[in-house]
Amino acid sequence: QMKLVESGGGLVQAGGSLRLSCTTSKDISSINKMNWYRQAPGKQRELVAGRTYNGITNVADSVKGRFTISRDDGGNTVYLQMNGLKPEDTGVYYCNAHGLDSQWNEYDFWGQGTQVTVSS
Repeated sequence: QMKLVESGGGLVQAGGSLRLSCTTSKDISSINKMNWYRQAPGKQRELVAGRTYNGITNVADSVKGRFTISRDDGGNTVYLQMNGLKPEDTGVYYCNAHGLDSQWNEYDFWGQGTQVTVSS
């Protein structure tokens, strides 16, 4: 199975920045779409940002202008640059890989998550 490992979370004051990293066990160019989700305690998991293999990106309205998703040209790492962090950004951030396998079945793989805590 594909493996995804997130890193870069931590404790930061409001207005600060963090960069999350997700390293995959295969080239991102071989994955249809990479996504970042987050989940706050007692809240539904939400899509924060996504990037297709061919470079189409999207971010949630709540983070527009503050968060940017990008990839390492080396091929196996996707980043989430988070600027102007707010307390409401607090949560566990998960990396997700979505695509099709060799039998044309859809797949979803998830990392274990990295905690982001923003203090006021």
